[in-house]
Amino acid sequence: MPELPEVETVRRGLAPLITGRRFTGAVVRQPQLRQPVPADLGARIAGKRVDGVERRGKYLLIRASGETLLVHLGMSGRLRVLTSPPAPDRHDHVDLLLDGADGGGLMLRFHDPRRFGLILLCEPQGTHPLLANIGPEPLGDAFNGDYLFRASRGHRVAVKNFIMDSHVVAGVGNIYASEALFRAGIRPQTAAGRVSHPRYGLLAAAIRGTLEQAIACGGTTLRDFIGVGGHAGYFKQELQVYGRAGELCRVCGSAVKQLRIGQRSTFYCSVCQH
Repeated sequence: MPELPEVETVRRGLAPLITGRRFTGAVVRQPQLRQPVPADLGARIAGKRVDGVERRGKYLLIRASGETLLVHLGMSGRLRVLTSPPAPDRHDHVDLLLDGADGGGLMLRFHDPRRFGLILLCEPQGTHPLLANIGPEPLGDAFNGDYLFRASRGHRVAVKNFIMDSHVVAGVGNIYASEALFRAGIRPQTAAGRVSHPRYGLLAAAIRGTLEQAIACGGTTLRDFIGVGGHAGYFKQELQVYGRAGELCRVCGSAVKQLRIGQRSTFYCSVCQH
């Protein structure tokens, strides 16, 4: 599933290409995604000028003259920018059409084999229930060790699940939770409420650093993620523990271990993390 760095990579690629253009309509070939694509999508966005592209957690927000398109890539979604689009294939479910100052148009094509993604319209004020209870952005000023320590008091849930809870912090998924915990030297199965204040300071910095490095690498391509220009992310080469069960830890040389926490595969080093 695309996580925060992948979504931020898409946002950064998309914003300069579509900001200032106007939507001319939409073609919906398959409306049944995780939630139905609005039947009036094309009519609602036609003529609206794109003011900017934002991100909230793992959601993209395309602001356009008072309307807000909310896009989520789900498990396997891709959003491509096309100038000469080929004929759609069976998983190309939605095309968003834009004009061009040079007379040439653009198309945003949403491709999603598993159909777990979303293309929705927010309320006129730009809000949506899916965004209502998301925690602070891990790259923002409100996110730090003090915040994590206060939020974790009394929690018995594993610290890995704690930092993956979108109500606690926005957009930290499975890959980057494992990597950040390794950087901070904290075992993922430790109860969140037992992690000390100083160690939460290390963890907050590790989360921020891991995400920033992944964004600089264009995200992590394991199976499905491709950026708007068709390029794969290369943070996979930087992974320290995720997906490396049985391989040698790059720091201490012991074997990377794997376990399941909350139905998700989790990777850690029992020597470097304690």
